[in-house]
Amino acid sequence: MTAGQTGPDARWTLVTGASSGIGAELARAFAGEGRPLVLTARRSERLEALAGELPVPTVVVPADLAAPGGAEGLVAAIEARGVVLHTLVNNAGFGLRGRFADLPARDQAEMVAVNVAAPTILARLVLPGLIARGGGGILNVASVVGYLPGPNMAAYYATKAYLLNLSEALYEEARPHGVVVTTVCPGATATEFSQRADVGGAKRFTGNVMSPEAVARAAVAGHLAGRAVVIPGAANRAAVIAARLMPRWLSRKVAARLQG
Repeated sequence: MTAGQTGPDARWTLVTGASSGIGAELARAFAGEGRPLVLTARRSERLEALAGELPVPTVVVPADLAAPGGAEGLVAAIEARGVVLHTLVNNAGFGLRGRFADLPARDQAEMVAVNVAAPTILARLVLPGLIARGGGGILNVASVVGYLPGPNMAAYYATKAYLLNLSEALYEEARPHGVVVTTVCPGATATEFSQRADVGGAKRFTGNVMSPEAVARAAVAGHLAGRAVVIPGAANRAAVIAARLMPRWLSRKVAARLQG
């Protein structure tokens, strides 16, 4: 990399969880916008393979965001390379299906670390620089389930509700400084998530399932347009409207049936 490639005008974009699924497609979509990329995930071989196909300068920085200090170490490693971030994409995350009282506490704590703590820390570390430079943004990948309570995936739904609320608040805080914070809330998507979370047989994964490419295209387009929230797909937008209109006691029961 040359000095010009690492300076503040290069519009470097960091994508977490870039080794597969929506994360990999977000990397491809930003590359299509001419953005140089920093790719991170635990599986370095997949990151290297993705980097090899992208037509933009790309840096691979493997990291485990579930580990203590993982987010801070990632930012330090990026800064050590002289890269100035223009956009942060918080995509890394996973889910767990099962009753809260039955799922291992350690697994749920790791999920909270990746889905909640890591994007919070990364945003806190990156946002001051974006504000100081008067531009750039953050794209957080939440979910339509952030609008619902989630029996049988209680902690996962709660992590997405947290990220959605945090992002909308940051949108208002950052907007006066020329910084855009966007939340994308996809519904069921054809990725490895369903295998990791063991939700392949859940009712919400047997109907309208979007492709990760379609989700990524909608997310990047919405972010570049300065939108606060992007909900890809007409069916998902209708589901969010319904969730907002129905009483909470009913939304709990509907979510439990869809997740059953």
